[in-house]
Formats: sequence, structure tokens, C-alpha cells
Amino acid sequence: MAKTLILVRGLPGSGKTTFARILGAGPVISADDYFMHNGKYIFKPEELGRAHKSCQAETAAYMYEGRGRVYVANTFTTESEMKPYFDLAKKYGYIVFTIIVENRHGSSSVHNVPEASIQAMKNRFDIKL
Repeated sequence: MAKTLILVRGLPGSGKTTFARILGAGPVISADDYFMHNGKYIFKPEELGRAHKSCQAETAAYMYEGRGRVYVANTFTTESEMKPYFDLAKKYGYIVFTIIVENRHGSSSVHNVPEASIQAMKNRFDIKL
């Protein structure tokens, strides 16, 4: 089987991480992991850039190891947000699939993302078919 990177995209509350874990058979990485401290989610907006760099570094480490499948569950609302992962996939010889998770189950963000922020993400969500 080819080495595969699966980018799981969607708005906050859509169930990206849960869905990636259901698919299983590989590590699930998220920028949200950076904000977990002793089992609590402590979001600091000024550290968002570091969170994404950490997510990319962890993804690169798994790819360097040659893991068969690697899942990244982030909002990925734009192509530019996915580009670092496409670059990593090319570097390490992974094929990339993107999956968009819709919030059809009516869940809300477990990280208390403000509705205005979610609306802004909806407005910029880019889909390339």
C-alpha cells in the first residue's frame, strides 16, 4: 500500500478528529493538540502560528518514519493552509487525499469557537474539485 496522507477538513464542531480516529490505522494529528495541557484545552490565539508549525513538524516526523497512513484534522479552509502538507507529502513520497467533514449531526465546537469566527471560516472555505 502506498504511503498516504489524509487531510480531514471541516469547520469547528464538524467532527474532524472523531472521523479521523474512526478511520484509524495511523496517527491523528491536529493543531488543537498544541493547546491541550493536562487534559484541558487552553487556547491562546497568539500561539496559533506555533500550533500549526507544531502540527506540521509532527506530521513530518511520522512521514520521516515512513508511517503507512497519517491523518491531519484541521479546518483547512484554504488551499494555502494545506500547502505545507502537500509539500511534506511530495518530500516524503506520500499521496494526499482530502476529506471534508460536514456538520450534519448538529454538533457545536468543543473548543468554544465564537460563531463569528465560524462564519468567517465558512465564507472563506475553498473547495477545489
